[in-house]
Amino acid sequence: MMSRTSRFATLFAGLFLAFSMIAIDHAEARRGGSFGSRGTRTFQSAPPTRTAPAPTAPVERSMTPNTGVNAATRQPQAGPQRPGFMSGFGGTMMRGLLLGGLIGLLVGQGFGGLAGMFGFLLQALLIGGAIMLAIRFFRSQSAQGPAPALAGAGNAQAPRFENRAPAQQQTAGSFTIPGFGGGSGGSSPADVPEEITLAQSDLDAFQKLLTDVQEAFGREDHAGLRRATTPEMVSYLSEELADNAQKGLRNEVSDITLLQADIAESWREDDRDYATAALRYESRDVMRERGSGKVVEGDDDHPTETTELWTFTRQNGSNWKLSAIQQA
Repeated sequence: MMSRTSRFATLFAGLFLAFSMIAIDHAEARRGGSFGSRGTRTFQSAPPTRTAPAPTAPVERSMTPNTGVNAATRQPQAGPQRPGFMSGFGGTMMRGLLLGGLIGLLVGQGFGGLAGMFGFLLQALLIGGAIMLAIRFFRSQSAQGPAPALAGAGNAQAPRFENRAPAQQQTAGSFTIPGFGGGSGGSSPADVPEEITLAQSDLDAFQKLLTDVQEAFGREDHAGLRRATTPEMVSYLSEELADNAQKGLRNEVSDITLLQADIAESWREDDRDYATAALRYESRDVMRERGSGKVVEGDDDHPTETTELWTFTRQNGSNWKLSAIQQA
């Protein structure tokens, strides 16, 4: 007879094998990543630009509901896959037999011990293999049935859809603010009616907001953050400041210098305007201990370079405010 320790070891190994078949990977969004709202384009990737040519990180934290439509359009459509033996009915049967045998082994009943359980599993595998062979046989017969009716169909050409719309020049490229240029990604034809034209004053406001937000965050100036960002962004940034304070730390940001920037896209939704800009800037970003002032992270003597996508919004022509940050 098997000892109690051997029984529990066998049960643990079997349960681990069974539940590993349906393991789920959980992704946890962390503070300091990509967060905020971009209207109906919150969960869409912004077009690439000269400043940020690589795909941007998706928004991880947002108060905008994700209906799943945008997420589905970003993922490539996978072709039909043939189900494996451990999926569908076969998988359900095997998992049930495995768990049932293990439980029976634990209580000293069922298959009559370890050898009996594996003998039963071997029989089940043989039966399952025979079933799979029969299913494949019937599938091959059904696939060969309509072949004569499709004779000669391979010579037909699939329909082709061509974009015959004339190329249009990007409006953002006409702006001459230092560091700003036209986005290279452009927008799809379906988005053209929603596009808006930005003025030089808008670009100046974006560059100023870059400095205002960073400096207000470094000073822990909540009133300044409320003036420069949306309420949603204020909640995220204030949460990070509170977390730093609880740890006895202070994040100082100073000497912000814009190196390069361009507009990825700009559009209107009802009475609200949006504009996403790719920004490459340098700053002195260090984490200090509140009590001693000692630098625990970062370099106070050398600035660091960062590339991000900032989305700005305004309602009814009011002042622009920061509404989202995405890591490039």
